[in-house]
Amino acid sequence: MTTMKEIASRTGVSVSTVSLVLNNRDEGRVKPEIARRVRATAHALGYKSNPLARSLRTGKTRILGFVSEEVATTPYAGGIILGAQDAASSLGYMLLTVNTDGTSNEADEIATLKRYGVDGFMYAKMSNRYVDVPDSLRDWPLVLVDATDREGRFASIEPDEFRIAYDATKRLIDAGCERIAYIGCLEPLIAQAGRLEGYRRALEDAGRAFDESLVTNVLNNGPALKAVSDLFDRANPDGAFCFNDARAWYVYECAARRGLTIGRDVSVVGVDNHRVFAETLAPKLTTVELPHYEMGYWAAVKLVSMIEPDRDLAAFERPKTTAPLPALDVPMPAKIHCTLVEKESVRGENRSLD
Repeated sequence: MTTMKEIASRTGVSVSTVSLVLNNRDEGRVKPEIARRVRATAHALGYKSNPLARSLRTGKTRILGFVSEEVATTPYAGGIILGAQDAASSLGYMLLTVNTDGTSNEADEIATLKRYGVDGFMYAKMSNRYVDVPDSLRDWPLVLVDATDREGRFASIEPDEFRIAYDATKRLIDAGCERIAYIGCLEPLIAQAGRLEGYRRALEDAGRAFDESLVTNVLNNGPALKAVSDLFDRANPDGAFCFNDARAWYVYECAARRGLTIGRDVSVVGVDNHRVFAETLAPKLTTVELPHYEMGYWAAVKLVSMIEPDRDLAAFERPKTTAPLPALDVPMPAKIHCTLVEKESVRGENRSLD
């Protein structure tokens, strides 16, 4: 196994200089050209750091804890964990993930991560909601993922819910829809409030009046289908922005029952880019992709910046992602502008329907 002593011998510098460079503590201490030579030599020799030795020396394990509720068991949101893992690995950290079922076993799982000596935590929820941060995490480096603490005290990352709705509604306006419905959510989520406001503002900016009769907030199954059916009967919408892809199914069903064609008579935009709904519905559903991977990636980088405040991450190479990552120093909560994925359910996209 290659040692720092070997790298020092090859590059003609001291072992302490090699240590500074390979532990990312060289800025202002080692000339840039020497640091580049040390890193190139270490790479060529296949040098791998010893995590145990480093943790004993620095008091840091370079392990990040990821506490999730449902995220780890939800297929299309697993990208949050993948993004966090990719970022952690790129920065020289390992990710330990635990999945909780809420408050019943959350304290035990957090305690387990602490016993492993994690340097900080990511705390993730589903469906972007306000949370009360557990007391056991309040004094640790912490980033919330797809959630915001009620006190506004902790760093957090979430989708830009307002822009999701604004972009989706504007797409329907640009397609020539005159009566655009909003199929919302009855749960009191951050996402619901942001998306309703974005829908309203897009209409107002286009010179349209907000019409309460075009809005229905639903949960699921039979009652939701009936509520959307009632909306069709009273308002005859020719466009629909749906809180998520699952709710778009109700619009497809109601249109089919009335002999209407999605993408021609009724245009639809969902949210999630859910791999089942968005690809299985016919015609394929135009949708806004939620930035699961991006949220996980940003959260891990942000957490490392808190653990290592002297480490320069401004020049850290960011991956190519569907949605652009915000800067680390933006006001909290950080918001990601999500991407509209064009498919076939908006007028003018699927020429075969004309």
